[in-house]
Amino acid sequence: MQKNTTPRKSNVLLNILGIGLITGTLDGLAALLLNYKLKPAIIFKFIASAAFGKAAFKGGAEMVVAGVVFHYLIAILFTNAFYLLYPFFKKGLKNAYLIAVLYGFTAWIIMNLVVIPITQKAFPVVKLPVLITGIAVLIVCLGLPVALIADRHLKQGKFNVLLKK
Repeated sequence: MQKNTTPRKSNVLLNILGIGLITGTLDGLAALLLNYKLKPAIIFKFIASAAFGKAAFKGGAEMVVAGVVFHYLIAILFTNAFYLLYPFFKKGLKNAYLIAVLYGFTAWIIMNLVVIPITQKAFPVVKLPVLITGIAVLIVCLGLPVALIADRHLKQGKFNVLLKK
């Protein structure tokens, strides 16, 4: 009896979830390190404030947990989109590192020019060093892991279940 070596969609979803947990953890650690003067609770309450408004800052542990959950949800959503789009970018750009840079820059634009202005009802004031640091963090913590893992999976044929050849 021959084993079926074709990956199933559930394996792809588990890959995406796993990569999303990696990117969420890396990005969360970077946020904590870059904002080391702030209490970690404030960072996650800020994230929760997107849904709960100013009440998030008055809340306790439940708002911190909500912020952590939202943070990972966002990371998994970005990971999902970038991972699934990887084969299409690879056809045109060929280079996983260039794709990683594009992913990080795109994630920064979406978060800072779309999500934050909509949820916080204001555009964040961003100075050039903060902008460069933010983009660099997303390239390293989101773009590189997704692009490099997706590139390896593409070479291993793990996208075959999603793409028709």
